[in-house]
Amino acid sequence: MRIFCFLILAVITILEIGPIPITPLVLLWVVVFRPLWFYELVLKIYGKK
Repeated sequence: MRIFCFLILAVITILEIGPIPITPLVLLWVVVFRPLWFYELVLKIYGKK
């Protein structure tokens, strides 16, 4: 899981070089739709199950 998160962050970092900011769009999507995978990731990171 740690490698997967690292790869996603690396891809977002590479895409940020372009003219369109990607990170704010991804964060807005997470806030609006609250996907289950994001909630589970937060629980995994902070260890509160």
